[in-house]
Amino acid sequence: MATGPKAHPDLVDVFVTEQESEAMVVHGLLESGGLESAVVTEEAQDVLPFGSIVIRVSPDEADEARRIIEEYKNAPTTEDDDDDEDSSDEQ
Repeated sequence: MATGPKAHPDLVDVFVTEQESEAMVVHGLLESGGLESAVVTEEAQDVLPFGSIVIRVSPDEADEARRIIEEYKNAPTTEDDDDDEDSSDEQ
């Protein structure tokens, strides 16, 4: 994993999170969609090792990457699926 904001200066940020697992999911989604992406850790300028994880892509692929990420964010979760099944049982 690259570190620091200067690791990929020609790329643009398309996703930011504090959770490494979420960053890996988004990175995998973009890669499976045929988009190369970089996962960059930006540590806070503090004593504690907190910071954000940024997904970056080439400027040419940024719109497509944001579309894929938006679909991921809007996809129903497992809990939503369970709620749908529960409500259909009640009817």
